[in-house]
Amino acid sequence: MKPKVIFIDSVHPVLFERLEQAGYECHWKNELSRAEILDILPIYSGAVIRSKFKFDEAVFEQSSQLKWIARSGAGMENIDSKIAHEKNIQLYNSPEGNRDAVAEHCIGMILSLFNNLKQSDSEVREAKWNREKNRGLELKGKTVGLLGYGFMGKALAERLVSFGVKTIAYDKYKSNFPSSVITEVDLETFSKETEILSIHLPLTEETTYMIDYSFLNRFENNIYLINTARGKNIKTSDLVKALDNGKVLGACLDVLEYEKTSFEDLKKEDIPADFQYLANSKRVLLTPHVAGWTKESYFKLSNVLANKILN
Repeated sequence: MKPKVIFIDSVHPVLFERLEQAGYECHWKNELSRAEILDILPIYSGAVIRSKFKFDEAVFEQSSQLKWIARSGAGMENIDSKIAHEKNIQLYNSPEGNRDAVAEHCIGMILSLFNNLKQSDSEVREAKWNREKNRGLELKGKTVGLLGYGFMGKALAERLVSFGVKTIAYDKYKSNFPSSVITEVDLETFSKETEILSIHLPLTEETTYMIDYSFLNRFENNIYLINTARGKNIKTSDLVKALDNGKVLGACLDVLEYEKTSFEDLKKEDIPADFQYLANSKRVLLTPHVAGWTKESYFKLSNVLANKILN
């Protein structure tokens, strides 16, 4: 009997195709409700998800045959890894698949902010020719601080080399980075030297709202901030306060505290005044959680998972 795999979320079909070629029986079930998925889970030995479906205790209780869970993407916060470990269920993710997209998005956002591209484009379309008002900044000579140095941080560091910046990184859980493109520093040095802060953290209990007003005030310089990680890494009200008083000179935010679990739903009625501040600020650039969302990464995320599962 072929082992069965349930696809709970939509992913690139290359994963489905490669697993079937390798002898799995795969079923698309991404249209089902949570209750319907729980009813049929006991027959599956593998599950493929993205971010909307949560593997919690109730789900694991229904997963008697489950051998592995594959998460298309990097973040694993929607899987109770402790229970998975206890049940000897293998967990796979694919940060290798969208690291290039995230790194390029970071570069694009900071260059756009530094050079007033959004504002300039809007003004020229209205026949406004404000050259002095739109005088930009250069990346060269700046110090970029990467908070967290996993796949995304490393990919960004590699791209920053050509801009002539100094790139430093602090990671509480990693040391001795095997890289020639980064200078590993302690938190004190990180806080002293960083001029552009780029966040590359998972979402855990420890990192939820880690970037609050107290954290931002650690920095000796007034800083620019980039977040392509998770919205709840930052306490938005504290970021607004820091923007208002000039501690944060500008922010590039691909993720927001107010996102729903699926990262694809942002309800206007749920958005507080702090978001309105961000939305109205010319010193803030916003995108809808698309840093890792390219046509190329869509394929690579699934292909990487296929490699890991089949190996």
